Amino acid sequence: MICGAAIPRPRIAVVSPFIDKRHGTERRVAECISRLAEDYEFHIYSNRVEDLDLTRVIWHRIPALPGPHLFAYLWWFAANHLWRWCDRRFRGLAPAVVYSPGINCFDADVVTVHVIFTEFSKQVREELRFQNNPARSWMRLVHRRLYYGLIRFLESRIYVNPSLTIGAISQKISSEMRAGFGRAEKLRVIYQGIDHELFNPQVRMARRKEMRSRLGLSEDELALLLIGNGWKNKGLPCVLAALGRLREIPCRLLVVGADDQTPYSSVISREGLHDRVNFLQPSADVVQFYAAADVYVGPSLYDSFAQPPMEAMACGLPVITSSRNGGCEVIASGVDGLVMRDAEDPQELAEFVRSLRNDPAGCRRMGEMAAEKARSFTWEDNVSKMRQLFEQVQQRKEPVALLSSPGRASGDV
Repeated sequence: MICGAAIPRPRIAVVSPFIDKRHGTERRVAECISRLAEDYEFHIYSNRVEDLDLTRVIWHRIPALPGPHLFAYLWWFAANHLWRWCDRRFRGLAPAVVYSPGINCFDADVVTVHVIFTEFSKQVREELRFQNNPARSWMRLVHRRLYYGLIRFLESRIYVNPSLTIGAISQKISSEMRAGFGRAEKLRVIYQGIDHELFNPQVRMARRKEMRSRLGLSEDELALLLIGNGWKNKGLPCVLAALGRLREIPCRLLVVGADDQTPYSSVISREGLHDRVNFLQPSADVVQFYAAADVYVGPSLYDSFAQPPMEAMACGLPVITSSRNGGCEVIASGVDGLVMRDAEDPQELAEFVRSLRNDPAGCRRMGEMAAEKARSFTWEDNVSKMRQLFEQVQQRKEPVALLSSPGRASGDV
């Protein structure tokens, strides 16, 4: 052994269509890579990488295929296997661990599961029926049904692999993995982290006056907030129906996302909610929306562990969510948040909102307890558990396959 020689770092191949810090799943991958880049040699196989220091990782850029999502996904799935095979065969870049957030390849050693399409498809079954949609949307429905069917097929082949190590984002996902795929071993719950320097009550309150003024909110108005895409699944129909039952309360709903407003125009007109609903474009500065709000409302029809409710809690906002959101498992209903038994009951949601409005001290206390609960969810803890998954895989493999070759290989950047 040469004194002072550098110990080669284990090589990890990360397989993800894109990585940034603006989306929930991809944010978790970015945090993991950035915090472990000194300990592992990360090779990222991806169409697009943002919000990462590319001098600390090796990006193997895989060109994206334009066109319908189904065809783009099929190309991505085949191309990342081809790229990685070529790197192993001709460049000697055999990884110690292959890590995939979700269904991206057949040969992953570690997969973090953020949604199970086998379960999610059951929730949107009625939405995907031809008879429940106008004929002009049938081509889109065919595309979605084919895509969901493909992912379900891949889940049935990949998740049953006994050698696969799985990190589930919530107990909800863990239970679904056990029930749907017979997983009992090599399965661990790893909750998301929160950036507490960005999401905290002090930052929210410092920006409150400015943001409410910018949105035309008076101090007397109760501002309800909903963030995310896929508004039907996030519970927007229920929120609008509840808003129609709260006419005695000066109330404004802020809906942040890039979804289509058209399906909600009729109920907004029917309920006379034009001046009570603001549709806002998403922004990297998401804190501005929490700063303007008084209550976060998210009666999800299906969510593994929605990120916005946890960010809202970290900011000190009372949160109303549903029992179908995996995030409800960390909320003590009535103490640090409120959990709806029925995600589609606007009366239950309206009563929760009314109770918070009529009890300012209780509302404030719930927000304080929410912030306290959220402080236990950190990126440090999340990444520490991810490191343990990588180490478990390394320990199972042959020593010759564990370490990367000396020196840092150049990548396609």
